[in-house]
Amino acid sequence: MIRLVLLDIEGTTLPISFVRDVMFPYAAKALPALIEDHTNPQVVAARADIAISHPGEDPLKVCQDWMAKDEKAAPLKTLQGITWRQGFEDGTLRADLYKDVPPALKAWSEGGLRLAVYSSGSIPSQKLLYGYTEQGDLTSLFDGFFDLSTGGKKDAASYTKIAAACGLKPEDILFLSDIGAELDAALEAGLKVCQLVRPQDQTVPHEGVPHATDLNEVTQKFSLPA
Repeated sequence: MIRLVLLDIEGTTLPISFVRDVMFPYAAKALPALIEDHTNPQVVAARADIAISHPGEDPLKVCQDWMAKDEKAAPLKTLQGITWRQGFEDGTLRADLYKDVPPALKAWSEGGLRLAVYSSGSIPSQKLLYGYTEQGDLTSLFDGFFDLSTGGKKDAASYTKIAAACGLKPEDILFLSDIGAELDAALEAGLKVCQLVRPQDQTVPHEGVPHATDLNEVTQKFSLPA
């Protein structure tokens, strides 16, 4: 019996284009000024981490190289998160979720299902995305947020850890993602899985797992609360 739905973000509940074309350029524009801030302890710590991994190099250039390669470097994630917080809080940024997402999440939650997020984006960034959406603040619907501090999303052990953290058996969790390798890892850990194949994101269907084009179809396929 499914007791918790674990959700990826990009390509699953939010168009990939929002992160790629809105959030990343916003952070890139704000980064040069931010990285010169010597009063913010998070920025100071991130700059120190960059100095350790890339001694003698310009920290801004290192971050720009990371962004160009889409590296999941911790100092970069920290700095991006700071810029995004400012953007969301001042109203410049608003997450535009897929239209089927807010009503489905609310129906699942009201129907007794627990909800959690597992994304490569940091937990603070996840909360910003769901806290400042075009459809309002949805963070109260979730009772768990997980990021790469739990482990890689293509590593089965990560899903075992999440199940333990949620106090559930793996088979009681349904994981939704657009990435085949992530679904394979979750399946290996014993979770139920479903791939979101969003036409807007041009997702390629992955063999061996159920597919759905939106959360309404997930509701039907797995007999979730509607």
